Amino acid sequence: MTVLDAAVKADESVGRFTAFTRDTIVKSNEAVNGDYRLLVVSAPEEILNCTPGQFFHLLCPSEGADHPYLRRPMSIYGYDRARGELQFLYKVTGAGTRGLATLTPGAQLNVFGPLGRGYSIAPDHSRIMLVARGVGLATLAPLAQQARDQDCELVAVCSARSPDMLLSVDLFRDMGAKVITLTDAEGTSGTQNLQHVIEAEVEGQGVDAFYTCGSNRILRLLQTLSRRFDIPGQIALEQQMACGLGMCQCCVRSFDRGGRFVQERVCREGPVFDLQEALSC
Repeated sequence: MTVLDAAVKADESVGRFTAFTRDTIVKSNEAVNGDYRLLVVSAPEEILNCTPGQFFHLLCPSEGADHPYLRRPMSIYGYDRARGELQFLYKVTGAGTRGLATLTPGAQLNVFGPLGRGYSIAPDHSRIMLVARGVGLATLAPLAQQARDQDCELVAVCSARSPDMLLSVDLFRDMGAKVITLTDAEGTSGTQNLQHVIEAEVEGQGVDAFYTCGSNRILRLLQTLSRRFDIPGQIALEQQMACGLGMCQCCVRSFDRGGRFVQERVCREGPVFDLQEALSC
């Protein structure tokens, strides 16, 4: 048993989560557009007991002058227990992701997870909406599969700088979702138009819950609409993480619990939180 496994094992008694350090084998690692790459690995069954919104800590390889010291947290883009696959969508921005980009089919990648608390869909919800921009759509992608498995209709509002930078659109459509795309290039992604799009869905067929990730602009808008229409919601927050277990305390953020401000760790108590409790940075 590794040190990481032991740390997680010690917490199983309170039923928080079960995570493992495991070696996976790269199946593919290809560009999906000018910014992002999709990494697919073959993974053992025990680490595929995932929930949408959870993440893994990846041991990124060293390459050239880059020597990543810490693991890199990466949200789950997809997981398939039947095929034994785990997927990550990432953008090459630093030493860790530059190392990931060098991985070729057959290479080994050590991962630690699944970690954190993910999204949940209430059993009585029949129509939900996710709203996200850019890479935030990667974190929300597995939610489409869960919605389909629960016979819950999904509306996916996807925003990006331009049509070629939209992520997960085909995946959402393949899962039976109604997809609405908004882009800067087309002049449709502004806050006012986004609000009109959401209001039209709420006032039309109705929405039982909102789901989002990352963006402060979208967070504030959804909080306003959530209060106005009395619709619950969840958000996955992005934060720098060192350990992924909550020990280092570097991912602490403030939350509003009924007027009382509390500090919680994004990696441990999250990364998914109640929409109304999250405070924009």
